[in-house]
Amino acid sequence: MNYRDIITIEPEKRGGKPCVRGLRITVYEVLEYLASEMTEAEILADFPDLTREDLKACIAYAADRERRFMTTPLSA
Repeated sequence: MNYRDIITIEPEKRGGKPCVRGLRITVYEVLEYLASEMTEAEILADFPDLTREDLKACIAYAADRERRFMTTPLSA
């Protein structure tokens, strides 16, 4: 699965935040639901437009973004 086929960024939608398939559901929201211990089934029930693959794409997007994130060492 390639998250780039699912995660979209449109400047006029949700302030240009990454969204799922052009919907108004952001990657951040999906990750926040998962972090708050909502189950996959609960998220899919609350948002019928989402699929299991969409949830996995959000996680893959976040992982790729974290991998690319550059850190600067703190000076002592």
